[in-house]
Amino acid sequence: MTDKEIAEIRRRFRTDKSNISHVRGCYVNENKEIISEFDQSLGMMAEDDAGEVLRILKKTLSGASGRNLIDIEFSTQQVLEGEEHKLLTDLRHTRLTDGECVHKLYDKIISTLTLDSSYLILLAYDSYDVFATGADGEKETESSRVFNYFICSVCPVKAGKATLSYYLPGKCFRTVAADTVLGAPELGFMFPSFDDRTANIYGALYYTKKLNDSHEETVDTLFKSKLPMPAAVQKETFGEILESAVSEDCSMRVVRTVHSQICAMLEEHKEQKVEQAPEISKQDIGEMLRYSGVAEEKIEKFEEKYDEAFGKDTKLNPKNIADVKSISVKTPETNLKVAAGYGNMIETRIIDGVKYILIRADGDVVVNGVNIHID
Repeated sequence: MTDKEIAEIRRRFRTDKSNISHVRGCYVNENKEIISEFDQSLGMMAEDDAGEVLRILKKTLSGASGRNLIDIEFSTQQVLEGEEHKLLTDLRHTRLTDGECVHKLYDKIISTLTLDSSYLILLAYDSYDVFATGADGEKETESSRVFNYFICSVCPVKAGKATLSYYLPGKCFRTVAADTVLGAPELGFMFPSFDDRTANIYGALYYTKKLNDSHEETVDTLFKSKLPMPAAVQKETFGEILESAVSEDCSMRVVRTVHSQICAMLEEHKEQKVEQAPEISKQDIGEMLRYSGVAEEKIEKFEEKYDEAFGKDTKLNPKNIADVKSISVKTPETNLKVAAGYGNMIETRIIDGVKYILIRADGDVVVNGVNIHID
């Protein structure tokens, strides 16, 4: 799904726009036991409470594409014969009213998911009248189709802290009892995906809060689909490959040049208003290394290691391997950050046999909140 399509569905999660009439789910304790189930009408809730439930569900569609939000693809065989796809389809067709199907989904999640706390599994079904848009950009008066989907959110539940309060009628202090607090979703998904503004039963949209943990066992059980390497792990792995392949030629200039060219690629993608998430290939990175003056044999070594780590012909989201906001420089004693676009202000030198990191200081220099003078 594109960012635009995700945003279109996200706008549904308001009490005045959503067709979600009720939510159902269960409370799972630390021992992987269901200790409570619920099926509650949003219409019977206070408006603020219903709005809060929708806001929590909406967070399952938050974050960045290719990082927190990952497209799941089903093969034709899975759609025709797959047990996992059949369960998702049955849940959708029955509008989450089939208790047996719902419990199968609970079991799949509970058997594979380990969190540090109890958690809630939330399920909601929605029907969205998809209006066509005219050449003038205006919405037509009648919808051309209906997008029926359901969303699943897994939210940690944690005990709140007891708080000291001043009790006005009794003119005294007293401790207010702690209550449980429902956290933002740890993971979740939407089925089917919303591609080209219509239902795509060959896809689902998966959400993970943590960039370093995609809960792959749960994903495999739910979808029988392999996820790409988690975003944070991609960045770490890319750095290791670059360092290992380029070896002694892995200089400040090389890393700085690769970073600046990735940032330029992302900026161009943004200016062109391309809906699909940006992608970068090993060939793209190879050209960046070549531009930096890296020898061909080391570029070939990089591409070999890239294939081993990520898979042949795999493309990555550039945002997963480069921080577009800053360049980070670390030593055992220091941690420096320079805004992206100003990487050329940093250089390395060896002076009298001692290694130095130099940062050009064109403007004010502030140390511990104090402007200093450089003589």
